[in-house]
Amino acid sequence: QVQLVESGGGLVQAGGSLRLSCGLSGSIFRINVMGWYRQAPGKQRELVGIITSGGSTNYADSVKGRFTISRDNAKNTMYLQMNSLKPEDTAVYYCNLRVGPYDYWGQGTQVTVSS
Repeated sequence: QVQLVESGGGLVQAGGSLRLSCGLSGSIFRINVMGWYRQAPGKQRELVGIITSGGSTNYADSVKGRFTISRDNAKNTMYLQMNSLKPEDTAVYYCNLRVGPYDYWGQGTQVTVSS
């Protein structure tokens, strides 16, 4: 019933920028938290940042000052603006939605940062 679709990944040079999008569809009556996660090869999936229903955001220390999460309610879309990208940001990025006890995930989009 709930679908999340990420887009915007690609290959960028270190120091460059990229914006990811997460389109949300389905019947949802209450949203507590949405967020972005990432998973690099050989590593566990980690939290990048979250945005609450009220628009407040929190970020992992590794991306603070470089990444920004935002939301466009009219388009039902969440964004991840990534600036000053580093090779260690290379990962598959996933959109997440928490509804009550359930987590919904998109398929992920690959971000590769070259030096």
